[in-house]
Amino acid sequence: MCGIVAYIGPRQAQDVIIKGLKRLEYRGYDSTGIALMNGGLNVYKKKGKVSELEKSLNGFDLNSHIGMGHTRWATHGEPNDENAHPHYSATKKLAIIHNGIIENYSSLKEDLERKGHTFQSETDTEVFIHFIEDIYENEKCSLDEAVRLALTKVIGAYAIVVMSLDNSELLIAARKGSPLVVGVGKGEYFMASDATPIIEYTNEVIYLNDYEMAIINKGELTIKNTENLPLTPYIQTVDMELEAIEKGGFDHYMLKEIFEQPRSIKDCMRGRLDSASGRLILGGLREYVNTLVNADRILIVACGTSWHAGLVAEYFFEEYCRIPVEVEYASEFRYRNPVIREGDVIIAISQSGETADTLAAIEMAKSKGAIIFGVCNVVGSSIPRATHAGAYTHAGPEIGVASTKAFTAQLIVLNMIALIVAQQKGTIPQQKFLELLIEMENIPEKVEIVLKHNDKIRDIAAKFIDTNNFLYLGRGYNFPVALEGALKLKEISYIHAEGYPAAEMKHGPIALIDEAMPVVFIATKDSSYEKIVSNIQEVKARKGKVISIITEGDTLIPTMSDHVIEVPKTIESLMPLVSVIPLQLLSYHIAVMRDCNVDQPRNLAKSVTVE
Repeated sequence: MCGIVAYIGPRQAQDVIIKGLKRLEYRGYDSTGIALMNGGLNVYKKKGKVSELEKSLNGFDLNSHIGMGHTRWATHGEPNDENAHPHYSATKKLAIIHNGIIENYSSLKEDLERKGHTFQSETDTEVFIHFIEDIYENEKCSLDEAVRLALTKVIGAYAIVVMSLDNSELLIAARKGSPLVVGVGKGEYFMASDATPIIEYTNEVIYLNDYEMAIINKGELTIKNTENLPLTPYIQTVDMELEAIEKGGFDHYMLKEIFEQPRSIKDCMRGRLDSASGRLILGGLREYVNTLVNADRILIVACGTSWHAGLVAEYFFEEYCRIPVEVEYASEFRYRNPVIREGDVIIAISQSGETADTLAAIEMAKSKGAIIFGVCNVVGSSIPRATHAGAYTHAGPEIGVASTKAFTAQLIVLNMIALIVAQQKGTIPQQKFLELLIEMENIPEKVEIVLKHNDKIRDIAAKFIDTNNFLYLGRGYNFPVALEGALKLKEISYIHAEGYPAAEMKHGPIALIDEAMPVVFIATKDSSYEKIVSNIQEVKARKGKVISIITEGDTLIPTMSDHVIEVPKTIESLMPLVSVIPLQLLSYHIAVMRDCNVDQPRNLAKSVTVE
């Protein structure tokens, strides 16, 4: 959840770290800090964003070639200067930054307090570094051995970097359950929560696995595990351009990423789908296609927006493949002792590939003999490495906390998986299969058409900036889109919003309808069209304000709506790819007009790497 950056080499460490923290600020922005070896092991930290830390550093001599920084999303202890990372050990000879949660910190703290330790913060992280130092001093071992021994005794998740006053050429890092990347440059090394702070300097990285440590000492890198076994580093090349993580002239990353969707959807299909030849290939699934074809059921596990993509996928698989599907919140699935049989198929969906609950659900399902497929955006992340097979979405870096292009890319990949299985299984006519391939290739152009309505959507948004509540209603494939639209509005504008199946309105939510309640209908022309027309009439009869997403050329629904936004006609199962775009833009513009921080909404972080 938090962001970590560390550097050792010939550059000015603070320049690399501050720039890197700004690129990782989507991971947490409650407080931030930096540790540098500059005439001592000095820690500077501040409540608030990286810019606040940067201002507070004016006037300090920050000349250093080794350092580490952290941007925090609070778990233990409120956001303030004391709880910000880095944290010192008792003697201030060690410092640590940490992403994750140490679950047994309370018992460790009690034991350390009995030994005379006192603590300056409320965090589990400060307890962690005191514990490391206690082992270091009592065992009379090397620092990396003290870290290793501490890691064998803590319970929970962590990505850590440790510095020592006694060795200005030493960085020690480790991970379990939280991501950590080591960048390998020419005579320099970088560490970070993901590759975005690194690619400006090197495209060669090592993705640490769980229970692995990276030790950089006197210019040499050593990788070993917590059982003290040496490992051979596997250096990978990151395929990411610097411009992909810049705003590119847009006011916000979220707006940029909304407008990138025609390209990201194309990138997702590139080399995989060719309607002219009727070819649809996902190389990552080749070995396991028969497993999916023969599956008695499919379980989809995900969180947040990815869960909504899973709900749409349920419709894909059941309609095309005739395989029963259950869609589960990963956070509930992992704890409720679900019935998982050997050979069951699990599809895990995650933009970041690091979602803690989804990872835990994967490990639990694997232990029961399930076959796991991953749908993920971030190459080299934990979920692709934990699954048997899967497919990347190739949406490119998504920096905005509220997911947009990752959602549509997930829908494309899930649709492609369903079509491959359906064709192999013989549950879809070849003519329908080819029709869907052709229409999928047309989707980027249709998204472009929707994006041209941006100004109109902004004008509609302006009428609802003082609204306290919204309802989003849809049927069939558009019901999960209603959920996603409501989530986007909640995330970034802080307006309460709920999504429902339109038919469920009469089972409770209709009591909320009055002249102050805006209701967004995803009311495109599909098999449920007449039913949703009736639902709109029910809302209008109670004086609700109706915003309708309609198919181009519809003349009926505009007569009963206060506002309409047209989207191009497409096949019903592909409609979520275009009907979600106006909802993304509507939430964006409302949030901007309410002066909300669109890219970094309060209390949220991009990757939920802790429970």
